[in-house]
Amino acid sequence: MTDLSEVRLVRTDGDSWDITESVGATALGVAAARAAETARPDALIRDEYAYLLTASAGPAWAQMASGDDEWLGEDEDGLRLHEMARDYQAVRTHYFDGYFNAAVRTGIRQVVILAAGLDSRAYRLNWPAATTVFEIDQPKVLTYKTSTLDAHGATPTARRVPVAVDLRDDWPAALIAAGFDAAQPTAWLAEGLLPYLPGDAQDRLFDVVTAHSAAGSQIAVEAFNLHPSQYSQEKRAARRDRTAQLRERLGLDLDVDTLMYTDDTRADAAEWLAEHGWHVDAVPSAEEMARLGRQATEDLVEEAMDSVFVHAWLEGDAR
Repeated sequence: MTDLSEVRLVRTDGDSWDITESVGATALGVAAARAAETARPDALIRDEYAYLLTASAGPAWAQMASGDDEWLGEDEDGLRLHEMARDYQAVRTHYFDGYFNAAVRTGIRQVVILAAGLDSRAYRLNWPAATTVFEIDQPKVLTYKTSTLDAHGATPTARRVPVAVDLRDDWPAALIAAGFDAAQPTAWLAEGLLPYLPGDAQDRLFDVVTAHSAAGSQIAVEAFNLHPSQYSQEKRAARRDRTAQLRERLGLDLDVDTLMYTDDTRADAAEWLAEHGWHVDAVPSAEEMARLGRQATEDLVEEAMDSVFVHAWLEGDAR
């Protein structure tokens, strides 16, 4: 069993990262899952940029993104956990793709992706003319994505505006300086973000988003159950043991549990939004996975991601 002392929060105030480090590496893992999903004949989503963005970080990441699971050898348990995680990423991507497609049909032409990571929606979705997609993230992460895609001649399907700023800094000022108009309705996205913010920072994020959202704005959020009971030292150590062979075979020692903030006072995202003027609809990720035929098998339910996909909107006509 892993020594419990090894499973601890490694984040610090003001920490930053390159694409292969810390929270940056989680973006690579998510992109790898999208690449593997895209290679499936029954793919829920298609992201033709995901493999390029992942493989450019090195051979281990390329292997993870290939969709070829031979590197797992005879680790049947590891394979099943790996497949379940990829299914989750496919379902969440499908949900938030649908959110954006519906949002622009209401007339919204301003999009903000918070902690965009290696999100390629500015390149792969069919955006209406005059749509601007603002991508906020750490400078090194955005530089990696932009340079990689530019080197391969990728062209955005919307006006893409990278905003290189840490969400713990004055990101609204940077966003406005980049051309954001708070008087216009906006479609916001917080996907794969909240676990990497302390609870009070999550509240501040929602406060700022609300303050900069005109009537007709919408937001979609991936909200996780981050209660400490779900992330006890024992459970974290057990998860690390179960994924040990995966990490060893790839030569990547990424432990997501050590990057996330957990506390028992964090506000429920859907409840917070409802209490601050937003109309809210929410679906547990397990229900969405079942609807799309990607539900976890019964013996792995306890290992499945405990999250909710939230969609909220402010009254008003975006047109």
